[in-house]
Amino acid sequence: LDQLDAIALNVANPYRLQEECDILALVLSGYKGSFVLSEFKAVVLASLRSLVSTEWDSDHEVAWNWLWQNVERLLKQLLGKPPVHEKALTEVLSSLPEESMTRLRQEFFLN
Repeated sequence: LDQLDAIALNVANPYRLQEECDILALVLSGYKGSFVLSEFKAVVLASLRSLVSTEWDSDHEVAWNWLWQNVERLLKQLLGKPPVHEKALTEVLSSLPEESMTRLRQEFFLN
């Protein structure tokens, strides 16, 4: 996932970390199968151990576990909400007059 790189790069910025988790929640909301975040953690942890085996130590282990606990907490708050938000946004946007929609499109795409 592209989001994991962005999450790792922005771990020191809580607002940006939240944004990256928001994006990851949107990506995961499009996934039709089931997934278990704790299993994903185990797979990524094993992959990291393998990829950077010569540099991986207990500090890395602690840091990764800390990061994933925070990401998992943020994701659990968000999972299931994108479809609800999409429905509410669709209702609001469809109720706007065409003139307002044109102005909104210009603001959104030109700025």
